[in-house]
Amino acid sequence: MIPILVASNTGYAGRTFISLGLAMKLMEMGHTVGFMKPIGTVPIKSGGSVYDADALFIKEVLKLDEPLEAITPFMQTYENQTLLYQGKIRDAQKDVLTAFKLLKKKDFVILCGGGDFFDGSLLGLDTLSLSDAIKAQVLMVEPWRGDDSVDALFGARTLLGDRFGGGVLNKIPLTMVDHIKETVKPFLEKKGVPVFGVIPKDKFLESTTVAQLNEILNGKVLCCEDKLDEFVENFLIGAMDVDSALNYFRRTPNKAVITGAHRSDIQLAALETSTKCIILTGGFQTNEVVLGKAQARGVPILSVPDDTFSAINKIELRMGKTSIREKKKMERVKELISSGFDMYGFLKKLGKV
Repeated sequence: MIPILVASNTGYAGRTFISLGLAMKLMEMGHTVGFMKPIGTVPIKSGGSVYDADALFIKEVLKLDEPLEAITPFMQTYENQTLLYQGKIRDAQKDVLTAFKLLKKKDFVILCGGGDFFDGSLLGLDTLSLSDAIKAQVLMVEPWRGDDSVDALFGARTLLGDRFGGGVLNKIPLTMVDHIKETVKPFLEKKGVPVFGVIPKDKFLESTTVAQLNEILNGKVLCCEDKLDEFVENFLIGAMDVDSALNYFRRTPNKAVITGAHRSDIQLAALETSTKCIILTGGFQTNEVVLGKAQARGVPILSVPDDTFSAINKIELRMGKTSIREKKKMERVKELISSGFDMYGFLKKLGKV
């Protein structure tokens, strides 16, 4: 059994996406795969107990037999954090190692690490401690941040030593992909930092559903409640004259249009193009003509209490941080791993080729 700890130096790097993609690809290749997220951070109730939302989703997607307690042995809840400060949690690493032993018959075990290099240090579950305890190879996922990403991967290689299994450069702007492949990747590999993944930024994976937007903005759905699972990839503000707005709307697919309730001209223009929802700010409703056309086109209209600036600010705080806990995104995950990750090279590094 080969344990692979997928870690990062910064939050929202794409660890879950890479972990899940690797697991699915290895399973397609005929390997048995176990999965573990040692620290659960998104509590959700199921059957009267509290589990991690990612663990629940991953168990279902990968069709894992192991109980949820084995997939996520420790939940980072307010209660557990309080117990930790009181000195009443002492053996979190022991619990993780006990759960890990249940997976010893698998060919590979993928562990999705914490939000940064030292996340879980007080529990002995940070990247350094955990990789040493389970003798794992660490695959570092680094979202492209320019020179900082190069330093981060080289620094991780220095800290981890023989435990460093390789790196993945993720969320790369399309205009930078060739530069990464032709210049950055060869440079890092000459420095002893193997890079197995060069994965472009993907709008669909970072998209959010209309339902999630409504939750973020504390909105009210005015119509088309059956279309709330549609994915929004782009956002436009409808504050210009209608002719200019229409030009922008036509060039931007799969969008949400944010505008005032009084701008029925903008709302009608948006409904003529590829629009996934209309967000009305200020807590007001629109007129019956717009509502009727939205219902005919199947485009939800959300009324939110915030002004336009506040609504945009809330959305920007969440952009790039949405989860992949939607089954429609799984095919895209597999596509990106197949095209952007050198599985043969990685398995060779692990001694499995």
